[in-house]
Amino acid sequence: MSTTKRQARHAGLLYLLLALSAPLGLLIVPGKVLVQGNAVATADNLRSAEGLVRMGIASELLHQAIVIFLVLALYRLFKPVDESLARQVVVLGALVSVPIVFVNVLNEIAALTLVSGVDFLTVFARPQLDALAYLFFRLHGQGITVASIFWGLWLFPFGLLVVRSRFIPRFLGYLLWVAGAAYVLDAFVTLILPRYVPQVSPVTGLLVMAEVPIIFWLLIWGARPQAGSAPGA
Repeated sequence: MSTTKRQARHAGLLYLLLALSAPLGLLIVPGKVLVQGNAVATADNLRSAEGLVRMGIASELLHQAIVIFLVLALYRLFKPVDESLARQVVVLGALVSVPIVFVNVLNEIAALTLVSGVDFLTVFARPQLDALAYLFFRLHGQGITVASIFWGLWLFPFGLLVVRSRFIPRFLGYLLWVAGAAYVLDAFVTLILPRYVPQVSPVTGLLVMAEVPIIFWLLIWGARPQAGSAPGA
């Protein structure tokens, strides 16, 4: 097995682990806990599902740690294609977004603390604590939206590297651009034009799935270097 194919499959394995570990903290936990516009119900869910929420926190920390190793693996794979673009993948894919997600976990920890019934919070009435827990849990969601801007941006240099590489089909690079644009558009609408979220999010939610094919290509087929062809052409 060539070095390039081995590096590609290693990146594919890390990418798959990322895809499998991310949904719990990013989708499943918020879907089961957050009740839009209802602080009391959300706080009750936090109390009854504390274990699930903490598993979600662990999921977020785990998949962001995986991201670091993934972008480094991709850097090694694509450095011969274009080192400058490979650096952009590292910066946009990990150096910015990973710290955002790690710090953002504190919002979930704060929400759990507020509903935990600890003695030092007895100076606040329960409705106040519920409202604050709801606020912090909502802030966590907004933090994920901010991080998703970079989840989209890193796919643009990544996609360009795929297109130029000649050892991965070009159409996978184009699909990465589609997914990247969907991430950025969804974040923009959520943060700047929230009234349009019901119309835009179902579409962008489908388009971000265009990132999935590259995972299985890297994992199953790896890369196919072409003898005598110059990378980057």
